[in-house]
Amino acid sequence: MEHQIPELRLVNLVRYLQPFREGGSLPALAEADDGFKYVIKFRGAGQGPKALIADFIGGIVAKYVGLNVPELVAANLDESFGRTEPDEEIQDLLKASTGLNLGVHFLEGAVTFDPAVKDIDSLTASKIVWLDAYLTNVDRTAKNTNLLYWHHALWLIDHGASLYFHHQWQNWEKMALSPFTNIKDHVLLPYAKDLEKVNEEFPALLTDNVLKAIINMIPEDWLSASANNNENVQQLRDVYFSFLKTRRENASIFYNQIVNA
Repeated sequence: MEHQIPELRLVNLVRYLQPFREGGSLPALAEADDGFKYVIKFRGAGQGPKALIADFIGGIVAKYVGLNVPELVAANLDESFGRTEPDEEIQDLLKASTGLNLGVHFLEGAVTFDPAVKDIDSLTASKIVWLDAYLTNVDRTAKNTNLLYWHHALWLIDHGASLYFHHQWQNWEKMALSPFTNIKDHVLLPYAKDLEKVNEEFPALLTDNVLKAIINMIPEDWLSASANNNENVQQLRDVYFSFLKTRRENASIFYNQIVNA
């Protein structure tokens, strides 16, 4: 398999279709000027651009190592977008989200993955479990799998709860070396029987150059909106890179936690 870092296309949102009420941050289905529909994660919602950054990094890393992830795009939202929306809460969200948001290609007809109904092979399960431990993704549990079944294949969505260290920047070094105990609740943990193979493969794939290239793709707009007064965009890129590099170099810490779990 040839591993390539996908490009981040820019699209302009042209039509708001419907909100997804089950999402705490009110993601929505919208149409863009390329004719495709996207699930839009708004920068003005909940945890703001940090959730978009985590979702972006997680999705791109997962795609690079060979897992199925819907295309991610930078979705530009004009200030006039949604003016006719009658719901005041949604209209306020759209006003707060002017600029670049994260769009995830809408998988028409996809169903939520249920491992009790659909079989999953051990290698795929092991890859997802390892990756979620690496990214410290706390949101792939039986209650909320963030997995879809589409066209006879398993697809990963929503990595917004990953990399939660960036909500407290001062602790990133300690968190990079954490074993990630939340892995015990991972929905695919019982099916992950090829972890040793993945633990050899993935650290070799995620080289410094690959990680730097992915971090450099993060829109500057999201980073500047996430920065405190004493931080600049490049410093934040450096921290994300250092976190992922440190975690890769010390993968045995979270790998052993997975095995023990």
